Amino acid sequence: MTVPVPATESHLQPAIEAGVEALRAIGRQFHDFKWSLGTSSNYSIVLQRDPMRLLLTASGKDKGALGQGDFVVVDGTGKSLVPGPGKPSAETGLHTLLAELPETGAILHTHSVWGTLLSDRYGEAGFAIEGFEMLKGLEGITTHEIRKDVEVFANDQDIARLASKIRPRLHDASRPLTHGFLIERHGMYTWGRDIAAARRHVEIYEFLFEVLARKLQMA
Repeated sequence: MTVPVPATESHLQPAIEAGVEALRAIGRQFHDFKWSLGTSSNYSIVLQRDPMRLLLTASGKDKGALGQGDFVVVDGTGKSLVPGPGKPSAETGLHTLLAELPETGAILHTHSVWGTLLSDRYGEAGFAIEGFEMLKGLEGITTHEIRKDVEVFANDQDIARLASKIRPRLHDASRPLTHGFLIERHGMYTWGRDIAAARRHVEIYEFLFEVLARKLQMA
């Protein structure tokens, strides 16, 4: 089953087909790692920027068993291009927000045990990770001798309001928010220049979250 788009958007079909297969593989991997259980999580790929088009997992789908039709294409406001049974995630507004960043090609939202525990422990104060070699897996970081701040935003069912709190941090010239962030007692958002980079950022963060949480348990 092909993800429906208007005839005027047919040029997107090759990118849609490739994106669907990439995100289905991500869903299986993240489900197996217990980062996307139940119908939690949502993933997207930037198909086009002008005008903005995003391929997005549809709401309420099992990420470990995504079918070819379990996706929608949305515009820059998060509206589906073709009305149908599949509807965009309630958190689509965070995907469209992160897609505004010119270097963003893919966005991955996960719900892991370790990230949830750390966001609960530290709350909006956030926390830092420093000195670990795996930090070099995050784009642009070339040494372990660095402090990576992990920001935590309070959970909010009003996604527009949550996005309004995150947006200024993304565009803070003095200390921009990069790579990812946590939502308290909820999950993590990460992004990258393409799906491979976004997946790598998830893997790096999840490794470091588990290391930090286990270290706290040992204290």
